[in-house]
Amino acid sequence: MTKDLDSKYTKILHAAIEIISIKGLEKTSISEIVKQAGVAQGTFYLYFQSKNALIPAIADNLLTTTLDTIKKKVAGETSFWRLLEIFIDETFHITDAYKDVIVLCYSGLAIDHSMEKWEAIYQPYYDWFESILKKGIASNELTSRMHVNWTARMVINLVENAAERFYIGQEQNDTLEVYKTEVYTFLQRSLGS
Repeated sequence: MTKDLDSKYTKILHAAIEIISIKGLEKTSISEIVKQAGVAQGTFYLYFQSKNALIPAIADNLLTTTLDTIKKKVAGETSFWRLLEIFIDETFHITDAYKDVIVLCYSGLAIDHSMEKWEAIYQPYYDWFESILKKGIASNELTSRMHVNWTARMVINLVENAAERFYIGQEQNDTLEVYKTEVYTFLQRSLGS
């Protein structure tokens, strides 16, 4: 039964992403979402109290997908600097692939004043990057003079902001490679031992 419910949850989530990305949150109805998902309207309310409650779930789904993808790409990598390159590349790639969903999440969480939810959703991502920083410090690749908790947040936010400026803000005065190289170089100068 749980597996079936999880499947329905996923169907609702993907239907909501698809419809809201096209029509916007305000113009999307719950009946459209459940119709697209192929589930009964009551099933929606097993998972979500309202249409607005979808936004944190969509954000969580996006962050889980992002973190899982990046973890797979860096699996077995021992050099912090190579891992950082992969992290930057994947963040830019994922931002390009999911830019509509990212905009949806930002707008929905801002409307609902749910930034604390956003931080809670990001916590596993921050925790993972903190562990990467600690390994970099232990291997003498990174300076030990950093507050790991804050630095993890700043690095993730910096890389995501650069990717969002490129793909969402259309700040494309330079090539994609120049953007990624500048972010990498800045972080290398800031974090190096």
